[in-house]
Amino acid sequence: MRILITGAQGRLGKRLVESLQPQHHVIAADRSHFDMTDWGTTRSYITQAKPDLVLHPAAWTDVDGCAKDPDRALLINGYGAQHVALAAAAAGAAMLYVSSNEVFDGAGNHAYHEYDPTQPANAYGYSKWVGEQAVMRATPRHYIVRTAWLFAHGGKNFVQAILNAASAGKPLRVVTDEVANPTFTDDLADAIVQLIATERYGTYHFVNEGYCSRYDFARFVLDHCGYADTPIEAITRADWQRASLPPPFSPLANTAGRAVGITLRTWQDAVLAFLDREQQLK
Repeated sequence: MRILITGAQGRLGKRLVESLQPQHHVIAADRSHFDMTDWGTTRSYITQAKPDLVLHPAAWTDVDGCAKDPDRALLINGYGAQHVALAAAAAGAAMLYVSSNEVFDGAGNHAYHEYDPTQPANAYGYSKWVGEQAVMRATPRHYIVRTAWLFAHGGKNFVQAILNAASAGKPLRVVTDEVANPTFTDDLADAIVQLIATERYGTYHFVNEGYCSRYDFARFVLDHCGYADTPIEAITRADWQRASLPPPFSPLANTAGRAVGITLRTWQDAVLAFLDREQQLK
């Protein structure tokens, strides 16, 4: 199968390229190949690539940046996804769009199932919701894959930020009233590889099992990396000033994936595997 992957230089994109190359003809695309906010260049590139499937993890994921410039967020995450989806459909390709738990407002008290009503509460979530709607309207042969709180090897992520602060002796303040599913990018990529082999189109929630607060996430990391005595000040979202407020309670439930035999390990096991490979476990 010819698979075109956008954002191939990103952490999820790279992992997807690595996972799929042994069995498929992978076309690794990034911003140097086409600008997804431009319909003409997007259509031209995808048409010439002649993919059977387009995986679209490329996005602007700076939540605070999206809050400061919602029009740009909509252009990239919403209409950019529409351009990719329409071009994929015109080329006869199926489409997979990577979305976010932030399409939900987090006002409930249960993990969200795939077809629960969406109601984004910030600019980033809205832009990803628009992307979902655009993909669903462009082609019936689509997968919507929502995920949450990704951490990956290389680059910036919550785990590394906590460890860097602890090693530098900086005071730690972490919110207790923001809850979701920590998810290892490697596990997400593996789940996506399994999903596309099924050709079971639809909406899926791929997250590591279980959920926790940001505070509990940070505490777990420190306790397993030799910083059990390092204190964390428990604060609320109101105490942490930022441009955008994420949904307070937005864990996802992997109901659809489990129905087709795709499950992910617990977030605790995933974090331990990540830390072990990073040689951070103590």
